[in-house]
Amino acid sequence: MSSIFAVTFPFFALVLGGYLAARRGMLPESAIPGLNAFVLFFALPCLLLRFGASMPFAQLIDPGLMGTYAVCALAVVALTMALTRRQEGAKDAAFGALVAAFPNTGFMGVPLLVALFGERAAGPVITTILVDLVLTSSLCLALAESAGGRGPAGWARALRGAFTNPLPWAIAAGAALAASGLVLPGPVNEVVRMLADAASPVALFTIGAVLWRAGRHAHTRTPPSRFLPVALVKLFVHPLLVLATGLAARAAGWPLPDEGLAVLVLAAALPSASNVSMLAERYQADNGRVARIIMASTVLSFLSFTALTAWVPRLLQLQ
Repeated sequence: MSSIFAVTFPFFALVLGGYLAARRGMLPESAIPGLNAFVLFFALPCLLLRFGASMPFAQLIDPGLMGTYAVCALAVVALTMALTRRQEGAKDAAFGALVAAFPNTGFMGVPLLVALFGERAAGPVITTILVDLVLTSSLCLALAESAGGRGPAGWARALRGAFTNPLPWAIAAGAALAASGLVLPGPVNEVVRMLADAASPVALFTIGAVLWRAGRHAHTRTPPSRFLPVALVKLFVHPLLVLATGLAARAAGWPLPDEGLAVLVLAAALPSASNVSMLAERYQADNGRVARIIMASTVLSFLSFTALTAWVPRLLQLQ
């Protein structure tokens, strides 16, 4: 356990550092969107491009892992909607389902899981990113749009948002480089490497700053009964469902790799994606509730994620 803490602690410490820097005014609020844009449009795409270019496509995208994760994501969305629909409006229930099913894989999961398992974890992590960006977020945003009476136009807008996100395109570009055998010219590759190396610390610092900003812009006071159950679904129900589904798929004869399944489970155990708070503001949902779900899942995940990191590999006989 101490060796796992030695890996996870710096990651959560950087998140806390970003939160405190923003709260104390050392990082101006006006700088936070720019910091977020740097990670989303420059640093993280370069990191994913390098991972995509470094491995064969069969290792990058495993259909069994993708199907397992996608089924569980849909189940978590349906479960959260069913649990909260009576208490929340349709739009707020959809955003609650999004933060319950969408882990912070891009900003936190990629560097953290690669630090735990090595670069071989990149393929399963990339699989979860694709599912969450294309399927989970599109579905939940379309449900939120439908609540506003947009109908088919809402679904089109949600899909357009998914396909304008730079991360899937960076993954696709990396896979194309790997398949073609081409390599980037030396100076260009060095620029990509420098930006990729900046992704992890800046992304983690940005998570903390975004969490502070989300709390500052929350328009409502939310009692624990409206946000804590969703945070617990994110941290416990989601990863345990992925584990159970993966084990069931293997029992049925589907050849899911042990390490890939472990990475998938731990990706699901990550806290909620911090950028959903900005989406909630844009869609005029209850961003106070969304911010508190994200904050609760982030704080609690330091212990829950570390515990699962110690237990899941042993269960799958990786240790």
